[in-house]
Amino acid sequence: MKPSMKDWPVQDAKARFSEMLDACLEKGPQMITRRGTEAAVLVPAEQWQRLSSQARPTLKELLLSAEARGDLSIPPRGERRRRPPQRIG
Repeated sequence: MKPSMKDWPVQDAKARFSEMLDACLEKGPQMITRRGTEAAVLVPAEQWQRLSSQARPTLKELLLSAEARGDLSIPPRGERRRRPPQRIG
């Protein structure tokens, strides 16, 4: 946790949301805890947008993109082994 990030138990976060939001905008992300365990983080919108734009694309975005995906390295296959046809009768 960053030094400026304050822990807000969920009850306090609900009761003092305006204060938590002000702290987020002035000091940066604020941690919300539930039963002493980190549960969520309130971050300024500008920081969230920056982080979201830097994130890797999803599989769906990759498959739908027009950008080159690079050459696939497919190893050569061995000779096919087929069973001889069975005669019926």
